[in-house]
Amino acid sequence: MQPPGITRAYQRWFSPHLNREMELLVFGTGGTPVIFFPTRMARFYDYEDWGVIASLQEKIMGGHIQVVCLDSIDYESFYNKSISPSERILRHIEFESYVLDEVIPFIKESNPAQHLISAGCSLGAYHAMNIYLRNPHLFIKMVGMSGRYDLTIQMDYFDDLFEGYWDENIYYNMPMQYVANLKDQKLIDNLKHGEIIMAVGEEDAFVDFNMQMSNILSEKDIPNALHLWNGEAHKAKYWSRMVQWYL
Repeated sequence: MQPPGITRAYQRWFSPHLNREMELLVFGTGGTPVIFFPTRMARFYDYEDWGVIASLQEKIMGGHIQVVCLDSIDYESFYNKSISPSERILRHIEFESYVLDEVIPFIKESNPAQHLISAGCSLGAYHAMNIYLRNPHLFIKMVGMSGRYDLTIQMDYFDDLFEGYWDENIYYNMPMQYVANLKDQKLIDNLKHGEIIMAVGEEDAFVDFNMQMSNILSEKDIPNALHLWNGEAHKAKYWSRMVQWYL
């Protein structure tokens, strides 16, 4: 359901990077653009349906932020068991190229803001963190809620999404891996100018990922903030409150 009073625009085009139609929603007409990545295998309209966008009504209507809700292709990449792990990460890289070379130029056509914000919940937080860390010249802020920042780690209820396979492409797309070994001082200095915010429930299955990610960043002197919420806090009603605080 469209939040009352918020300007909403639906967009669809054929992506040459993904070789398929892609859809997105844009809320608001000005302010700092927020690229909002969906949760695991979710759709571009889910944050709207879940009331997360409505909770941002004041910030959007006040011209502080413009929210761009992307669609997911996780079922074609990380969760596509019909292709090899090496192909899964390549499909993810194509998705990131779609965001960098298609979505961002689309945003800049109508919004002259110099920098962007990346944000996401659950697996969307992974997407937001990864693209932010790899492209700090484009972003000024990252907000990850209930995130998992290494998809190769096997957990009780969560698989290693690459089934034990590992290569350079996977390494350079797992934030907990490549940031721990980051030696590019120019990249580190660029990351020091932005804002990294993580929020997660104290009982969330991914809380350790957030604590480790925060420690890894701090060891590189990259400023970051980790906010622990009561309980699991891995649902839309919590994300609706988190975005009010952190976006």
